[in-house]
Amino acid sequence: MGRGKLVIQRIDNTTSRQVTFSKRRSGLIKKARELSILCDAQVGLIIFSSTGKLYEFANTNMRSVIERYHNTHDCVLQPTSADDLKFWQREAAQLRHQLQLLEESHRKLMGEDLSNLSIKDLQSLENQLEASLKGVRMQKDQLLADEITDLKRNGGLTRQENIQLHQKLHIVKQENSDLRNKLNGTYKEHQAYQRPHTSISVQSERYVPVRLQLSQPQPLNIDASARTTTKLGLQLQ
Repeated sequence: MGRGKLVIQRIDNTTSRQVTFSKRRSGLIKKARELSILCDAQVGLIIFSSTGKLYEFANTNMRSVIERYHNTHDCVLQPTSADDLKFWQREAAQLRHQLQLLEESHRKLMGEDLSNLSIKDLQSLENQLEASLKGVRMQKDQLLADEITDLKRNGGLTRQENIQLHQKLHIVKQENSDLRNKLNGTYKEHQAYQRPHTSISVQSERYVPVRLQLSQPQPLNIDASARTTTKLGLQLQ
């Protein structure tokens, strides 16, 4: 099975466009080098990427190649005043003819102005449309494949992150469980240590004996009291 015809148009995917540019740039520089060696030609190649990066190749000095180009180009584009008008007229006629052909081809591709076409022309047009449709489908399939690959890669990364989060959550739960068990054990030991001392102090306070002793009343000494009163009366007199 042969390789399908590649449609020459701008590549929308940035990654694919960059890869294609790198491959084709290398191939173009290789062909220019081979041409300069095989045919003893003076070759100068200048390439600017879409990002503005410069790539160049010259089998001799690039400046000398550019100067030679300018000198030759100026000599070619300097016709005499008599030939100047005819030259530009031919150029304009060729451009108008090319524009007319492009417009006719575009109308035919859009399904217009097909009444004057023969079976062979219609078959050729159908082949062109099929090739274009095939190129569109290939580009669409490539874009879908790239998107599927990106989704699978993102899904794998998300799955890996979920696994890591589950592992971290399990570790945190285990640490919390160990800490809870440790706190419960410490609290039980503290309660077991405090309970005997409390009971002993309560019992000691509860069963301390209280002893009360009543003293006997002392008899009143009447004689001593009378003598004291007599002495006080004498002193007052």
